[in-house]
Amino acid sequence: MHASDTHDTDPPQTVNKNGPDVVDDSAWRPGKFLLRLAVLALLVATSIGAFFLFRNSLSLATLAAQESQLREYYQANPFLMLALAFLIYVAATGLSLPGAAVLSLVYAWYFGFWPALILVSFASTLGASFAFLLSRFLLRDLIQRRFASYLLSFNSNLEKEGAFYLFTLRLIPAVPFFVINLVMGLTPMKLTTFWWVSQLGMLAGTVVFVWTGSSVPSLDHLVEQGISGVITPQLFIGFVLLGTFPLIVRQLVRRLGPANDRTA
Repeated sequence: MHASDTHDTDPPQTVNKNGPDVVDDSAWRPGKFLLRLAVLALLVATSIGAFFLFRNSLSLATLAAQESQLREYYQANPFLMLALAFLIYVAATGLSLPGAAVLSLVYAWYFGFWPALILVSFASTLGASFAFLLSRFLLRDLIQRRFASYLLSFNSNLEKEGAFYLFTLRLIPAVPFFVINLVMGLTPMKLTTFWWVSQLGMLAGTVVFVWTGSSVPSLDHLVEQGISGVITPQLFIGFVLLGTFPLIVRQLVRRLGPANDRTA
């Protein structure tokens, strides 16, 4: 048998799918791609529609003008108003719409400290989880497969310290809320981990915002002064402490870790 015959009958060479330079294009199959495109278009249309539909009715100026009516309606229908406020907050955070901080302040002024704290805490976590799942559904496969070789180290570190890393981000007010949700959706982090870490990590910041909002005398004051009008030195110190707390915890863990290993 000639060498050429052997070459012709050999099976075609396969490419190692785990190789760093190979891109799995299954995410670009027509069915999956069109479904993602349809969901994305629906979300964009919903976000734009909600913004233009409610931007005037939910503005601070409009709410301030109806302050007495809102108070009376809440007294007459407390559960309905709480449920409606919960859905609005989940939709705003889930669709990554701006204004979550203002909503927290307004809810605290309207409902009081404890009802607003419970509402905002759970609504923000539910909305964040929704945004997390949307990011994972729309973009995760494409990003992970396209940049698999570059994300190996990142994914490995995330599996080891992912919960603490997310907890740190949640405590630092400088990191935008929606950015954390979208980026974490691109990672292998489990939804349950994302949920409970976000619930705990955002609680301290939620307490600060709700406490500030509950101390606002009226919406007219908030309209005239803006958010800057409620930022006191105590509030600023609180945010600084929120940002430094995870760093202190991390240093303590590192210092206690070797000692624990030696005594094991």
